Amino acid sequence: MAIHKVLEPKIDQLFAEWDKSDSPGAALAVIRDGEIIYKRGYGMANLEYDIPITTTTIFDIASISKQFAGFAIATLLYEGKLSLDDDIRIYLPDVPDFGNTIKIRHLIHHTSGLRDWSQALVIAGSEMDDVISFKHILKMVRHQKALNFEPGTAFSYSNTGYNLLAEVVETITGDSFREWTDTNIFKPLAMTNTHFHDEHEMLLKNRAYSYLSDGNDGFKNAVNNLTALGSSSLYSTVEDLAKWVLNFDDTCIGDQTVVEQMHQRGVLNNGEQLNYAFGLNIGEYRALKMVEHGGAWRGFRSHIVRFPDQKFAVIILSNLDTFRFRLTDEVIKLYLADVLGPEESEPDEVAQPVEGIKSRPLPPEQLTEFEGDYHTEELDTTYTIGVHENQLVAQHIRHDDILLTYADGHFLGDSWFFPEVHFTRDNTGRVTGFKLTGDRVRNLYFQKKTHDNAH
Repeated sequence: MAIHKVLEPKIDQLFAEWDKSDSPGAALAVIRDGEIIYKRGYGMANLEYDIPITTTTIFDIASISKQFAGFAIATLLYEGKLSLDDDIRIYLPDVPDFGNTIKIRHLIHHTSGLRDWSQALVIAGSEMDDVISFKHILKMVRHQKALNFEPGTAFSYSNTGYNLLAEVVETITGDSFREWTDTNIFKPLAMTNTHFHDEHEMLLKNRAYSYLSDGNDGFKNAVNNLTALGSSSLYSTVEDLAKWVLNFDDTCIGDQTVVEQMHQRGVLNNGEQLNYAFGLNIGEYRALKMVEHGGAWRGFRSHIVRFPDQKFAVIILSNLDTFRFRLTDEVIKLYLADVLGPEESEPDEVAQPVEGIKSRPLPPEQLTEFEGDYHTEELDTTYTIGVHENQLVAQHIRHDDILLTYADGHFLGDSWFFPEVHFTRDNTGRVTGFKLTGDRVRNLYFQKKTHDNAH
C-alpha cells in the first residue's frame, strides 16, 4: 500500500486547478484488487452556500447511466423475457412502423436509425435548461416520420434508443424503470445514494449543482431539469459507483452470463464489429484491455474507466462543463505505469487542400427563391428563411438567427443543431422544402408553406 501513499500527492496535484473554495470541482475514486485505494473530493458542490464536494456528493452522471439500462436488458435476456432480435414494437406498439424492423439489439448498439432527442428537441425550439421529461422524449418518438438510416446499417449515438430500452423494461416487468433498478441493482449493492431521477422537482440532499464557465474566470448556474431515464438522469456518488464497478469482477447481482452479455459488442449488417456493447465502450489503452464510458449534461462531466485484467478502475464525477474530461488518463498513467504499453505517437498532421467544396455567396436575387416559412410536422415547428443584408438567414422564435452559407449545391448553417440544409424542388424547379441533416438527426423534412397549406 505504500506506493499508493506516494502517488496520492501527485493525484491531488492533477486536481489542483479545481481544488478551491471558489470553484466547482470533482470527486474521485480509484479502485484496485477489489477495494477503493484512494478517494477524495475537490472543489465545491455548491458555490452559493460554500458546500464542498466529498466522496458522498451526488452528481448527475449523464450517459454513464446507459450501462445500467444495458444491465437491465441483459438480465431480462438471461431470464428469457425478451430476445435481442425482438421487434421493439412488440413491447412499444406506439412507436411508428418505419417499414424496417427496429430490434432490441439496434437500440442497445446505437444502430436503430432513431433520431437523438438532444438534437431534435433543440431544432424544435427547446433549450437545454427547459423541463425535458421522459414522457416528452417518448412523445417525440411517436411523432417521428422517418429514420436516419436503415436499422443495422450504421452507428449513430442515440440517447433516444436507451430511453426506449427503459420503457421496454417497464412494459415487461410492470415496474417503473426507477423501481426495477432500485430493487434489482441499487438496493442489493447497497448503493444507498443512487437512483434514476424521474421527477425534476424532487428534493435531493447532498447533490452537486452544475456550473458553466462564464469565460471570464467565473461561473454561472447550469439549470438541470432533465429526466431522461435509461440514457441519462442517474444520480450517484463515486463511492456508490465503486460498488457497481466491483460487481463486474465479483458478481453480487446478475449471473456471470449477464456480465459477459454486457460486454458483447454490436455488429453491423455488413459484419463490421463496433466498439459499443451494452452501454459500454470496449477497446484498448496502451496495449491493455479497457472498458469505459463518459457522460456530459449541462455542467456535469463524468467518466468511468475499467481495466478488467488489472482489476483497476478510475471514477471521476465533475460539476463543471470545462472540466478536463480525460483526466482519467493522467490517473491511469500514475497507477499503471509498470504495465502500460508504449504511448502511441500522434501522426504528423499535414494540411491537405479541401476539394469539391465550392463556398461562394449567391447573389440576392437568387437567394429570394428560398424565402418563406418552412414547417416540419415531425417536430411541429416552423423556421422562417429570408434574405437579410444580402445573406440567407433561418429564424426561429426561440433561437438566435442562423446564417446559411452556400456551399457546393447546398447551404451550411452556423449552428451545431442546424448544420446542413438541402432544399428540395418540384419538377418545375420551384422550392418546395428542405431536408436538415446533422450528426444525430438526418434528412429531417421541412415543407415550405404556401397559401394553401399555411396554418
